[in-house]
Amino acid sequence: MDSNLKASLKTLHSELASTPGPVDEELQDLLQQLDGDIRQLLERRIEQENAGGEDTTTYGLAERTQEISAKFAVKHPTLEPALRELGRILGNMGI
Repeated sequence: MDSNLKASLKTLHSELASTPGPVDEELQDLLQQLDGDIRQLLERRIEQENAGGEDTTTYGLAERTQEISAKFAVKHPTLEPALRELGRILGNMGI
């Protein structure tokens, strides 16, 4: 996994764990799904690279991250910068 992406995910998990007050269930579910999708995609990319092929499916993860970021900005403004950074990293990776 790209080290910047791994660090960004770790930061997001830390921020989420230390957020005062409860994070609503919908946003928590969206984040868990996004995290799982990112991990699956990166694992598939590694497998494809090892096999000499290319995986062109990205599931629009950068865009989904930005959408979730916008939702977090309203209810949890302290988490929004970490999500924005994650979206930037994904976009730069072409994901």
